[in-house]
Amino acid sequence: MMQRVFLSILLIAFSANAFGQAPASGFDLTNYGVKIEPDKRLLVVLASLEMAQTTNPDGTFTKLINTPLSADGAKFRDQLILDNASMPADLRTRISAFVAQNKKRNPKATDAEIVAPFISMAYTLSPVPELGDPVVTSDLPGKLLDVLDYSPLVREFYKRSPISSKLDSYVKTYREQADGRLRTSTRDMVSELLEYLHTRPQLIFSEKVKVETKRPNSKTVLVQTEIREHDRHFFVVPENLAAKGDINFLNIRDDYYLIVPPDTDVSITEGRRAFLRFVIDPLILANSKEMTAVRDWAKPILEELRKTNSSISPDVFLAMSRSLVAAVDIRQAEFTKIRVATDQIRQKLPTLKTDAEKTALTTELTKQKAAFADEAAQQLFEEYQKGAVLSFYFAEQLKGVEDSGFDIASSLREMVAAFDPAKEANRISDTAEARKRALAAREERKSHPDTMAVVESPLTGKLIAIQKVIDARDLTRANADLKQLLKEYPSEPRIYYNIGRVAGLSAVGVQDPEVVAQKLLEAKVAYTNVLNTATGGTDRSLLSLTYVALARIYEFDNNSAYAIKLYDEAIKLDDISGGAFREAIAGKQRLLKPQ
Repeated sequence: MMQRVFLSILLIAFSANAFGQAPASGFDLTNYGVKIEPDKRLLVVLASLEMAQTTNPDGTFTKLINTPLSADGAKFRDQLILDNASMPADLRTRISAFVAQNKKRNPKATDAEIVAPFISMAYTLSPVPELGDPVVTSDLPGKLLDVLDYSPLVREFYKRSPISSKLDSYVKTYREQADGRLRTSTRDMVSELLEYLHTRPQLIFSEKVKVETKRPNSKTVLVQTEIREHDRHFFVVPENLAAKGDINFLNIRDDYYLIVPPDTDVSITEGRRAFLRFVIDPLILANSKEMTAVRDWAKPILEELRKTNSSISPDVFLAMSRSLVAAVDIRQAEFTKIRVATDQIRQKLPTLKTDAEKTALTTELTKQKAAFADEAAQQLFEEYQKGAVLSFYFAEQLKGVEDSGFDIASSLREMVAAFDPAKEANRISDTAEARKRALAAREERKSHPDTMAVVESPLTGKLIAIQKVIDARDLTRANADLKQLLKEYPSEPRIYYNIGRVAGLSAVGVQDPEVVAQKLLEAKVAYTNVLNTATGGTDRSLLSLTYVALARIYEFDNNSAYAIKLYDEAIKLDDISGGAFREAIAGKQRLLKPQ
């Protein structure tokens, strides 16, 4: 009994707190209009393109589409080609001819760029098995119209090739793959952004429609106004044949589609901004009548920018929406960095002994905050240059939302009302010095990439989020998240250390000795892997903690001799900040004390 109590005390002592944010274990994406689901139309279209080939002078065949794919995508491509080896030769010839002609018209385009319009085309078709053409084509963009004539070949491919019999199994594989990194990162992204905005997406869009009706036996036409409601959705579409590293985003009326390889982390900027558009577009539309002053100011600015960049849209509504999206993305990232950095300082302060050390640490935090602000200013300027001319304004207004905790949906009207054209005229000049410092800092990071601040590390952010899950004692989920993270960073000692902590904490309070032994074995293996993967640059405090944690497990197993050796290794590292020097001294003395 005493041994079990001793183990509990030792393991709980290593349950360090850390800042982080993670969605609750019951967080359901569908409650926020988000669904992760493969699209059979898209799969069929992209699979058909994989069948295109050309004949070399020596009589061998070469694929016409060789989009770079993820590892899973490359395996799927091989399986797909094998499954469709028996497809009719005449169909393959016509598919090949269409693709070859398309590539000839776009000689400078990469294969991923060639495929992009076909992805858009897939979403104009009706669901399988019909795959019918759209009824209205007049409003489709030019590049999509260029490939719309490919749709008959898509239908023929579905009917005459083996894909129809394989499609369900392909979709099942996609779903299984998406349940890892893609689902986790989507859940985290949605949770983080909505928490920052203090809002929920608008899932129903209502519009007023005028309807004309005639009375029976009368020439009188009655005009009535009806309210029509449309459901809004955000689809994350896992697709193995999507180019590795690319994110394709489509907005078709009230549906938003994010097409990515199944192993994608959608928390990167493109994925975040796609979801933010889903959240923000209806808010901008609802407040469009209040934006007269904003429109009058933005229109000439956009016209001036278009003189040097014709790709910028003159649409002021689009500029407002994109500006708010960019501002939220940039400001939320800055806000999170500041909170993480502040929490790290709070954790370090109690370990410092002198006022001078504490002052130096808080001064460093002030410098970090200033650097974050400089980088945000440069990012906002870059978005401004792309047509998001209100990005600076909205970023400033968002600080009020952060402080008040008010819903962005109810705050947007006040944001718009506070717009001051005179103040906006000086945004670029007012941020010139900050932007200059940000560019210099970027160059410094390029020259010294190993000096990246810990709060800017994606891995650190994910570990902080997992720490929150550990604090909530959802150890099963924490273990799963760590194992998933290990696939991305297989040689990262910090992940192994946290796996060891979770395994040890899982043993606390357990009455079954076999379960306790199994959990301690898992912890022992994980801590050993910390030491095996450590390099010269590994944090010495992490090594100190690991040696002591491992020593305590051997001490629990009554292997005092080896436990003392491990305590000695921790002692050799000296009394470093954040380490376990004192615990190592106490542990060794405890074992050397006559029993």
